[in-house]
Amino acid sequence: MNLAPGRLAAMAVLLTLGLAACSSGKEETQATQSKPAAQGKISIAYLQKQGDQEYFVGEAQGAADKAKELGVDLKVVNLGEDTNKAVSETQAALGQKVGGIIIVVPAPAVGPQIVQLAKEASTPLLTSDDQVCVDGPDPSKCTKDKLVPRVGFSGTQMGEQVGQRAGEEFKKAGWKPEDTAIITAWQQDVTVCTDRVKAAVPAFEQAAGVSGVKVIEVGTDNTPSGAQDKVAATVQGNSGVKHWVIVGCNDENVSGGVTAMQNAGIKPDNIIGVGLGAYLACKDWNSGKPTGMKAALFINGYEVGKLAVQTMYDNIKNGTAMPPEAFAPTKMVDASNWQAEGVKCSA
Repeated sequence: MNLAPGRLAAMAVLLTLGLAACSSGKEETQATQSKPAAQGKISIAYLQKQGDQEYFVGEAQGAADKAKELGVDLKVVNLGEDTNKAVSETQAALGQKVGGIIIVVPAPAVGPQIVQLAKEASTPLLTSDDQVCVDGPDPSKCTKDKLVPRVGFSGTQMGEQVGQRAGEEFKKAGWKPEDTAIITAWQQDVTVCTDRVKAAVPAFEQAAGVSGVKVIEVGTDNTPSGAQDKVAATVQGNSGVKHWVIVGCNDENVSGGVTAMQNAGIKPDNIIGVGLGAYLACKDWNSGKPTGMKAALFINGYEVGKLAVQTMYDNIKNGTAMPPEAFAPTKMVDASNWQAEGVKCSA
């Protein structure tokens, strides 16, 4: 859509994803802009994929608690994995004149459509957890100035922590590199997932003090069953491997992978699984039975929900520019400390 220069300039301070004044033609994100403070009570829509997953349940609760503290009207919507619902719920929220939208997109390809809807309504948009590109379906190919502001975790830092713990477990086990394979399992069109697994392998090698361990990349749908099926086939096709390390985008990938390995007759002592989330890993630990799930990085959705609502509130209420990214803290847990750290297991 082509807009006259004068209209662009008038809209510059209002658009969340911010087209700058047309004299430069340069696009900027909300991170570089602020806007006039809003008057009256603030309303925010929080649209989440996989809203029944334990992580996102915690995220919704954190958002609700922060909204109550700030006096914000908050509506949380579970999008499941439905990109059409992401669009329709965005349209519904905008039709209700919400002050801002926070979204976890079911798939990154729907991101530009969500961005366009918010832009046309001059409504602030913030993503949590997953990245969204302003004008393309693949955030990994998007320049930083065209990424929507995001609250969540650093994919690279999380991957490094997971890889480091896996490397420490490998070193402690005394395995030989030539007898070992590493599976990295993730949904490969999700940018934050790719960031995590790509950072894990170098961190593993550094912590383990080895190089050249065979790495097998396994594409999944980020669900336990999907990972289980794909990892089962991978294990079957690599019968010469004695020891397995598995890391992934989330607990679903690692839990499903560990289950596949154990179902294939691989003993827990020959498996090093390091999850990411801890909400499924803790079920193995709670059972008291031997498991290949050795540790998991606890990412607390509750804190992300709080931070997302606070960030959006500050933008709407005070005109504070949203930062490109804001991160919540993480913690490595295992069978010895997960309960003390406040991990909640998925039902």
